[in-house]
Amino acid sequence: MPEPGTTAVVIVLPDAAPLLDAAWRIDPALVRRGVPAHVSLLYPFVPESALTGRDESAVRSLAAGFPAADLVLEEVVTAPGFVAVTVPGLQPAVDAFRTRWPELRPYGGRFGARPAAHVTVAMGADDPTTAARVRTAIDGLLPLRIRAAEVQLVVLAEGGWQSRLTAPLGVPEAP
Repeated sequence: MPEPGTTAVVIVLPDAAPLLDAAWRIDPALVRRGVPAHVSLLYPFVPESALTGRDESAVRSLAAGFPAADLVLEEVVTAPGFVAVTVPGLQPAVDAFRTRWPELRPYGGRFGARPAAHVTVAMGADDPTTAARVRTAIDGLLPLRIRAAEVQLVVLAEGGWQSRLTAPLGVPEAP
């Protein structure tokens, strides 16, 4: 589990909430409550104690370089203990953030150098029967139309993840 002060840059996807709700109905322990459906652009990001105004400005600038987008979620992927839905339309944004901060390894390197853009639906689905039930439940919700509209820099505090800044996609930073 991450420690307080851990940060992440994400695109929150409220329209994808039904996917997490479906997994939660199967087993609430599979879904981190309080963490909305999202695609991680870079996790972990710069630790909160080391964040600078330059980092925040770069997040805003990169977000401005990608337009808000209407997307369709269609493909479920699974790995041991893990169920997700890919979001290929956000891969260019994910790649841009990783390129800007090459010293930060996505997910600490656990999933290789270039994990695909995805919404994590269930973690800890170690029982294959449970994972299959989650996959069946979310398959029934796909295709799912969603809107990606903003990037958030979030920080883990004692009470959970909190937004530190929000940057709309496709909107340049005011001078």
